[in-house]
Amino acid sequence: MRDKADYARKGIARGRSCVALQYAGGILLVAPNPSSALHKISEIYDRIGFAAVGRYNEYENLRKAGVTYADITGYQFDRHDVTARGIANWYAQTLGTIFTESPKPFEVEIVVAEVGAQPADDQIYRITFDGSVTDEPGFVAFGGQADQVSAALKERYSDDMSLSEAFAAALSALSAPGNGERTEFAAAQLEVAILDRARDHRTFRRIRGARLEELLAEGRPAPAPAAEAADAEPADAETPAGETPSGSAPPGSASSGTAPGPSGSAPGSSTPPTSSGPSSPSSPPDTEPPTGPAPGGSDRGTGLGGGSPL
Repeated sequence: MRDKADYARKGIARGRSCVALQYAGGILLVAPNPSSALHKISEIYDRIGFAAVGRYNEYENLRKAGVTYADITGYQFDRHDVTARGIANWYAQTLGTIFTESPKPFEVEIVVAEVGAQPADDQIYRITFDGSVTDEPGFVAFGGQADQVSAALKERYSDDMSLSEAFAAALSALSAPGNGERTEFAAAQLEVAILDRARDHRTFRRIRGARLEELLAEGRPAPAPAAEAADAEPADAETPAGETPSGSAPPGSASSGTAPGPSGSAPGSSTPPTSSGPSSPSSPPDTEPPTGPAPGGSDRGTGLGGGSPL
């Protein structure tokens, strides 16, 4: 038995870890998977999802058997009688029998998740190669280097996260040191699915394409500020006291080669001399911009000010 357990653990540890976690709108399932045809995440029943790591041919046979079990149970009794707990117990019995009676154990770990009407009704179960089943509240990391991934996920996880926050936490945990060599993932290297609480019947939905790219962009940390912004000199550099910036005359002195005119203005300027009569209070120049559109005009339709949006 010890040799069987060591053999199965080593086979499972060679793969990459997967995670399943709750968020405000349901349950998120994320698995590193470069293949677009061999799925690690699938649907079992209306509100129940399946995720596995290990040997593909072994957990694919288990997935098909689980779908058959759920369909027969729903047909014989009622669709509401098909629960994640019942499927997890059936998987535990099957894997336990294989582990004790077969000369070679299955090199698989399975997660069965069910989304409820309320977050408190969500269920996540982890089934190991020897038939052990555990209830995992909130989140679970399984397969590969599950301990390191689970520790990283625990630091980022919180209740009532949005989908973007949950995906960012899962991505950060899967990129933790010790979970393989790769630290960043592209959209083609991830398999992502959710159990959407808002759906009425079949809640399982895959996330791919543009939506997955958007989640990846939101989940990655913001880039650092441009280095040139820090190295650029300010426009108005400080000038030491007693010195004059080049190209400017000291205050109170006339520029070289020019002399003030009779009225104190530079030669060649078109400013008329001031009258020698008694000074009268001068009105401020009418150079202020208007506070609204010109009379008879309108800025509607230009997209500025009060224009109506398109």
